[in-house]
Amino acid sequence: MKVAVIGAGQLGRMLALSGYPLGIRCEFYDRSADTPGGQVGPIATGEFDDIARLATFAARADVLTFDWENIPVSSLEPLAGLVPIYPQPGALAIAQDRLLEKTLFRDLGIPTPAFAPVDLRSDLEAAVERIGIPGVLKTRRLGYDGKGQARIMKRADIDAAWRQLGGDALIYEGFVRFQREVSLVAVRSTKGEFAAYPLAENVHRHGILAETRAPAARRASLQRAAEKHVRAVLERFRYVGVLAMEFFVEGGTLIANEMAPRVHNSGHWTIEGAQTSQFENHLRAITGLPLGSTAARGHSAMVNFVGRMPAPSRALAMPGLHLHDYGKSEARPGRKLGHATLVAPTARARDAALARMRRLT
Repeated sequence: MKVAVIGAGQLGRMLALSGYPLGIRCEFYDRSADTPGGQVGPIATGEFDDIARLATFAARADVLTFDWENIPVSSLEPLAGLVPIYPQPGALAIAQDRLLEKTLFRDLGIPTPAFAPVDLRSDLEAAVERIGIPGVLKTRRLGYDGKGQARIMKRADIDAAWRQLGGDALIYEGFVRFQREVSLVAVRSTKGEFAAYPLAENVHRHGILAETRAPAARRASLQRAAEKHVRAVLERFRYVGVLAMEFFVEGGTLIANEMAPRVHNSGHWTIEGAQTSQFENHLRAITGLPLGSTAARGHSAMVNFVGRMPAPSRALAMPGLHLHDYGKSEARPGRKLGHATLVAPTARARDAALARMRRLT
């Protein structure tokens, strides 16, 4: 079985590594061959809007997927007659636009912050008047890892936010005074089989995921609610593959923030911490294989290495630590270079280990 992967970052790399034991071979397409995925599988290079090169690449595969959610949907749609594409481009199109995404959540009855579209300065004034302050002004497209956002905590912030982001298609969202951030990674197969991993609790720094603990649900009701919300999205699109949804926890209620139609950073813990990793289950789902168990093996912690990697001799001296170096050729501030995970028998032991893992960064 040959899987074509558009995008060859660390997510694609981990997909390929999980596919080899199953007899699944991943091939990549990216703008450069100097990529994490290109180190573990064949890679074709070209622009993401070069339909002819993409078609040649896709036609050699049994199924096509992607590891990056900013792939132009207009580049995927012409390939649909050549090869099955999972997840479906329609789901990707919604995830690429925060206004469409929030509208989907609202239409499905999934709690989400109050929101309003903003194209003009007068729209922002009207949105602030209706939704109130504090709030967050965001670009509708291409914002990730905290980019394309400006907080409006008082009226005096409106001018600065507009100077920073005005001119793009925007959305204004009410500010959520959350206690925790959590995410659910779930998967749906070509046969409609559904499975969900335990909720994970996430900590972000400077808009980038810094660490994850799983399982995170302190009450079973949160896990049930998260699965209900994610399943509603999967069924709406008859979605195939892994999808992650990020939530704020406010007063015991889940508030949906965003979704990612791909394997997700907050699911890295599943490589060592679950019976079947998110990467293996994504490949199982899109190739028609039965899904694997999503049960946790214990209590997991994951730490992202952003901007610099720890010395392997220091990291690997920590008992039970699993180090993942993405093989990126250049370290720079804000760039995800690798991660480490650790699985412990209890939450207390996990949290103690996490404190030691933090000191590696």
